[in-house]
Amino acid sequence: MADDLGDEWWENQPAGAASSPELTEKGHVWEPRRIVPCCTYHTVGGVPGDKWRTMKASDGEGRGDTEMMQQETAPVPALSKKTKQPKECFLVQPKETKEDATKTRKRRKKITDVLAKSEPKPGTPEDLQKLMKDYYSSNRSVIELEELNLPDSCFLKANDLTHSLSSYLKEICPKWVKLRKNHNEKKSVLMLIICSSALRALELIRSMTAFRGDSKVMKLFAKHIKVQEQVKLLEKRVVHLGVGTPGRIKELIKQGGLNLNPLKFLVFDWNWRDQKLRRMMDIPEIRKEVFELLEMGVLSLCKSESLKLGLF
Repeated sequence: MADDLGDEWWENQPAGAASSPELTEKGHVWEPRRIVPCCTYHTVGGVPGDKWRTMKASDGEGRGDTEMMQQETAPVPALSKKTKQPKECFLVQPKETKEDATKTRKRRKKITDVLAKSEPKPGTPEDLQKLMKDYYSSNRSVIELEELNLPDSCFLKANDLTHSLSSYLKEICPKWVKLRKNHNEKKSVLMLIICSSALRALELIRSMTAFRGDSKVMKLFAKHIKVQEQVKLLEKRVVHLGVGTPGRIKELIKQGGLNLNPLKFLVFDWNWRDQKLRRMMDIPEIRKEVFELLEMGVLSLCKSESLKLGLF
C-alpha cells in the first residue's frame, strides 16, 4: 500500500539512520509499518466507510517520532438501477366463428320444463297398468307380472278434466245415498280418496260438499294426527268417506284400524299437479306407497269385482 507523504522522508532523516542494516537497492532505508484499524465506525457521505490509522514505527536508534495518518475510504455510490416499467399485456380474443355463435349452452331438462310444454292429458286405466309393470318388472317374473293385470271391469270411468270432484263422484256412484244408509260397520269406509299430501286432502274435502251430504268424512293423513287417535276414532263411529295419503292409510291397515273388505270405491287424485307440475304418481315416494297399498288386499278385491277403481 503506497502512501504519498509529500517530501522525501529520507532527506530529513537524522544522522545515524544510514547505519540501518536494511537498505534498498537505491540506498533507501526500509522502515516497517503496521496498520491498526480504529475501533470506531464512521459513515462518510451517507455511505458506510472504514477509518484507518497508519502509525510509523520508530527506528532502532530510539527515534520516538510517530506519524499519524488518516485515510478515509471513498464513499461507494449506490448503483442506480433503472426500475423496469411493467409491460402491458394484451390478450387477443379468438375470433368467434359461425359455429360457435350458433352453439348455445345446453341445460339439463327438468320434469317441470317437459310438463310445462306438454298439454295435460287425463289419466287412463292403461297408465296405471303400465306403471305397475314398470315398478315390478325388476323383481318379478313374467308369470307374476301377468297376475298383476287388472280386468277392465274393475275400472270406473276416468275424469276427462271437465269434472269437479263432486260431479265426478256423482257420475261414478249415482246410488251413494242408498249405500251410505246401509253402511253401519265400524273400522271401515265405503269410499277412499287417495291424494299426495295433507293440504291436498283438505282441498278435496272442501270441494266435495255437494256430494257428501250427511256422510261422515274422516281425514286420513299424518299431519298433526297420530295413528292411535285415528284408530280410536274408526273404532268409535261409522265413517263413510276417507280422504288421505297412501302412507297413512297403509299404516292404519297394518295396525288393524281399517278394514278394506267393505270398501266399494277407491279413487286416485290422478290428474292434479302441484307447484312443480307433478302428479301424485310422478313422485317416487308416493308411487311406491301406492303400489304397496295395492298389494295389501286391494288387487284381490278388484279381481273379485267387489271394489272399483277411479282416476279423478
